Amino acid sequence: MRCGGQDGFRSGKMGRMSAMTVIPVERRRRVAAAVKKAGAEALLVTHLPDVRYLTGFTGSSAALVVKGSGATMFTDGRYTAQAQAEVDGAKVEIVEKPAAVAACEFAVEEGVEKCAFDAAQTTVETLEKLAAGLPKKLRKKWFVPVSGLVAGLREVKDEVEQEKMREAAALGCRLFEEVLEEIHPGANEMEIALALEFMARLAGAERMSFETIVAGGERSALPHGRATNAKLPRRGFVTLDFGVVLDGYCSDMTRTVHLGAARKGEREVYDAVLDAQLAGVAAVEAGVTAAEVDEAARSVLVKAGLGEWFTHGTGHGVGLEIHEAPRLGKKREGVPDGKLKAGMVVTIEPGVYMPGKFGVRIEDTVLVTATGCEILTPTTKAWIEL
Repeated sequence: MRCGGQDGFRSGKMGRMSAMTVIPVERRRRVAAAVKKAGAEALLVTHLPDVRYLTGFTGSSAALVVKGSGATMFTDGRYTAQAQAEVDGAKVEIVEKPAAVAACEFAVEEGVEKCAFDAAQTTVETLEKLAAGLPKKLRKKWFVPVSGLVAGLREVKDEVEQEKMREAAALGCRLFEEVLEEIHPGANEMEIALALEFMARLAGAERMSFETIVAGGERSALPHGRATNAKLPRRGFVTLDFGVVLDGYCSDMTRTVHLGAARKGEREVYDAVLDAQLAGVAAVEAGVTAAEVDEAARSVLVKAGLGEWFTHGTGHGVGLEIHEAPRLGKKREGVPDGKLKAGMVVTIEPGVYMPGKFGVRIEDTVLVTATGCEILTPTTKAWIEL
């Protein structure tokens, strides 16, 4: 019975808080098939983005057991009404003990002899505590480690997710256009970031996807130059990297603008980064590898004599989390050479960072399609001089 039905809640009857999110049945079918392939009878899900992906639940404490076509979620009394309002496709149990412990006990009661768990999200300490609560005869062989089983399925976004990500990205684009009015010589980086975040919340964002980056002048050479109380220079680059969360899904974009007239070499570096970014976007297509996309962007900067200043991968997946698989980087750096699939959402964000001088990064989020990609962040990338 689903949460929301009068029999689906052990804690008693509660009125609905809001409309339930409808989770596509296909998600649970794919999980069930993957669990069976891993040689297990059930899957213990404790990573909250994975729980949300499979049930719609947004609370901060939950564990889920997926067994065949069924699923049961465990949470505590703080979330009785919230779970009733949000959870789709799973029974809900309100428990006093830790959710993961209750989930394991439930699976044993259901006769599960092999239970998969996400080894990438479960610490050794947690696993030991969970195993200690099992019957002695099950402790050594009950848990079956799998790495990123649900996360792997989340790489390809369904139509519902794609539309949510379009909306989040569109909001980010509007915010960039509005925040340009706040950028001027002497402006405080932190104040610009706060203005952007205030506008985001007023526009309906749940939160920012990550700590907003506003980095001016020499600080633009910091790839993760989060906003400080530093004042923007009279002349120089300003990099803005930010994202918003709408209905759980993240957006991500970077634009670099210039205050005052460009100094020698600055415009050339900007144009080279833009060419690299456009080349990376043009390379995106279902069937190409992550390393091929990285090479398409990186080779442009290498040819321009700027390759040594491009110090990170070309992009990463985005979704319920700001950094998801796949990672787009050099093959020799250990990046999986898997092929992109239609429905993946990734960033393309080459950059050049010259310590003590300046930095430039341009980033779009794109949706991979069978014949190329859809740019979700189409705001101008042309040179902007303020």
